[in-house]
Amino acid sequence: MTVRRGGAQRIPRPPSFREGGPAPWSAIPPDRRRLTLAEVRARLVDMPPAVDKGPHVDGSRPAAVLVPLFESDGEASVVLIKRPETMPSHRGEIAFPGGKYEAGVDVDLRATALREAHEEIGLAPQSVEIVSRLDGIGTVATRFTISPFVGFVAARPELRPSPREVVRVLEVPLSELLDPDVYREERWDTHTSDFDVHFFDLEDETVWGATARILTSFLAHLVDVR
Repeated sequence: MTVRRGGAQRIPRPPSFREGGPAPWSAIPPDRRRLTLAEVRARLVDMPPAVDKGPHVDGSRPAAVLVPLFESDGEASVVLIKRPETMPSHRGEIAFPGGKYEAGVDVDLRATALREAHEEIGLAPQSVEIVSRLDGIGTVATRFTISPFVGFVAARPELRPSPREVVRVLEVPLSELLDPDVYREERWDTHTSDFDVHFFDLEDETVWGATARILTSFLAHLVDVR
């Protein structure tokens, strides 16, 4: 009997959606899916300079997220959060800690990512080593251009999530995200475009949207299937 994975996130798929392709890493053997932080660091050395890949929306505002990684039992894991149903947007979604750039508060987008992670999950900025900036992506509905920053934490962090902004913290091994049975892709046709939408069906939550787009590109680079 197949066990259903995934959560109850609101996914506004159009009626015309269709299944997409397999996981980009579907041909990668299991032993290559388990990565240490040292291996992640080595594979980020040749990461091309970050660019904003769009979509580019008029009036878009800058924002940043932190992709926090730590190592446990010899394996790299990523920290994700679940947003409350009371949020004005992205209600109940799985995301990286992050938010909009605050002029006069943040010296740059890197500072935005660190500040938001501290406010949302209690991750001290001085405990994070920023090792890479990933390609920026645009969001159409909320009109943000998001810059993701990969940050290493030396040990499994003791987090203090803000109840106003976070209802759950998830610590997910990269090997789980790289499991071809966890990833799926859909093709959405709208009145303006035709595009791929990525999903990661965890045991009881679904990662999709901008967070899944960032994860897909990041993981594909790590296992060299760009």
